[in-house]
Amino acid sequence: MAGPVVVLGDILLDRDVEGVVNRLCPDSPVPVLDESTAVDRPGGAGLAAVFAAAQGAEVALVTALADDAGGARLAELLAAAGVRVYALPLRGATPEKVRLHARGRVLLRHDRGGADGEPGEPSDAVLRLLASASAVLVSDYGRGVARQPALRSALAATRAPVVWDPHPRGPAAVPGVHLATPNESEVRELVKTTPGASRLATASRGAQELRRRWRAGAVTVTLGGDGALLCHAGSTPLVVPAPARAEGDTCGAGDRFAATATIALSDGALVSEAVQAAVTEASAYVAAGGVSTALPPARPVTVTGSRPAGGDRVGVVAAATVIAAIRAGGGTVVATGGCFDLLHAGHVATLEAARQLGDCLVVCLNSDASVAGLKGPDRPVVPQGDRGRLLAALGCVDAVLVFDEPTPEAALTWLRPDVWVKGGDYATGGEPGLPEAELLRRWGGHTVVVPYLDGRSTTDMIAAARAGGATTGRPGDRTPTPPGPGGAVGADGATAKGAR
Repeated sequence: MAGPVVVLGDILLDRDVEGVVNRLCPDSPVPVLDESTAVDRPGGAGLAAVFAAAQGAEVALVTALADDAGGARLAELLAAAGVRVYALPLRGATPEKVRLHARGRVLLRHDRGGADGEPGEPSDAVLRLLASASAVLVSDYGRGVARQPALRSALAATRAPVVWDPHPRGPAAVPGVHLATPNESEVRELVKTTPGASRLATASRGAQELRRRWRAGAVTVTLGGDGALLCHAGSTPLVVPAPARAEGDTCGAGDRFAATATIALSDGALVSEAVQAAVTEASAYVAAGGVSTALPPARPVTVTGSRPAGGDRVGVVAAATVIAAIRAGGGTVVATGGCFDLLHAGHVATLEAARQLGDCLVVCLNSDASVAGLKGPDRPVVPQGDRGRLLAALGCVDAVLVFDEPTPEAALTWLRPDVWVKGGDYATGGEPGLPEAELLRRWGGHTVVVPYLDGRSTTDMIAAARAGGATTGRPGDRTPTPPGPGGAVGADGATAKGAR
């Protein structure tokens, strides 16, 4: 069975702000933009991964995520797009590109995020992923992921076709890539050009030089609305014209081109066939309106939403502050999750047990919308602001992160806890099938379970309260309690005794 298409590279958070300009600033002759809408989307390698997933491919993204609100937002957007994220730790802030629009035109681009951060080491799961890929796209935006030594070694060793979309600030392509896809301006920065040479001559000479320098199988230079020029075996380049010249927003066209070529190679296409398919797809993308129409509207901010209700220990900023401090000191980050509707003694016991397994505990809390989707329109009984405040008031809880999805996949992808604590009567031998276990393995984390104790049930408490009776619980509906002296039970049946 063929493996996934893997996209590897730097991710950015792109935000398009649309507004209206009706006046100039009184203290400076610049337009004043009255914001009406703002849309977030993954940028850089994230956009290439989303494009590949939208074309029906199984896509995994290897990138670096920062411990900040931007990183959390990106994790949410990628999960919604169906992209599996294998995140490396990233020192520093998430790079952001904010484009200010009025009447469809870009007035200004505001970049923020500071200096490039240093990506951390990949996990064994990342290296196995690259070895099993059906094709790999390196979407380099010059911020360090493509320079990471262990990743470069894995790229050089993979048998999958590798497409390299370079950046002038980035490293040279790994020797032996199947296809490199620079655009004209990148070729002029990467290769010394002859003054006065024609456009095609400059592209051809640059492609041949890069092919020799990188020992690449082929290099194609994208020419905007005029298609692409492909240099591969032989001295005569192949010019692939665009089906029709399209005018419009070209933002993301290069990512669309590279993603399409990578998918074609993963399906066994020749390099020339892959380039022709990529030219056709990129031209259609621009003609259809570009990124604003190619991606579905993003949902409102959820996992990153710093909801004011719940105090300063609730929200992405609180969680980011805690995990950054713990990781800086080499500590262990523990997380658990749930609805926690009608917080009771069983919940508290589980949280106390979880906190004993590390140096901080972050609780991933289902939002009101998430609880209603899981348990019905009459739940939750307690709104998320109050539930978050109650959890944050517990001495064993360091931060609370609210998420809207049915599962905490996006939240966990960003948090990357060392230990995920699950309450339940799961098997303690063999592979218990914890749904989060595979996710935790992406960054080298592991899951543990703590046993239930009979006699506590939120569902029974609600039913009894509505019926006017006592909350006695029922056999079989159990709530987690702390492990005994032996410690929590791991996903492989071992204990996590003393795991701090």
